[in-house]
Amino acid sequence: MPDIPYSIQPAESPADLAAVRALCWDYRAALIANSETDRQITETFYPVPKYETLMRDLPRLHARPRGVILLARDPDGTPIGCGMSHPLDAETAEIKRVYVTPAARGLGLAKALCRALIEQARADGYGRVVLDTSRHLPAAAPLYRALGFADRGPYQDIPSSALPHLLFFEYALT
Repeated sequence: MPDIPYSIQPAESPADLAAVRALCWDYRAALIANSETDRQITETFYPVPKYETLMRDLPRLHARPRGVILLARDPDGTPIGCGMSHPLDAETAEIKRVYVTPAARGLGLAKALCRALIEQARADGYGRVVLDTSRHLPAAAPLYRALGFADRGPYQDIPSSALPHLLFFEYALT
């Protein structure tokens, strides 16, 4: 694995948030292209109008002090990854939209983003972190398990049609 430095910082400026939004749209497109099942789930649960609203509301949904949006950049300042967390309840943070551009994969960036999100959740006083991912993303489950996440069942209401295609994980912070 090449050792290419990158930085990970909270996305706070309008330019940072615009970069995160662009990465999130790339992530949505990657899910649609990943498998027919992921396409159906993405288009059903995140149709374009709903995703546009979600992207507009990112700063509110993942606002400090109990949520964060992280942006990774390469040494030239090019955005190459993102990840975010938000509260589900007083004890639980959920990690969302961990995405690394194809050109930056293999650098350990997804692992670094997840570690930073875990540490931020710990600093914010949460007792656990949860997340879900598609069964059709072959690198995702091994990454989360290697970080110490345990398999679990759904942590919120999920339509039964999507359940067979998703994996759910939990990381205890205490």
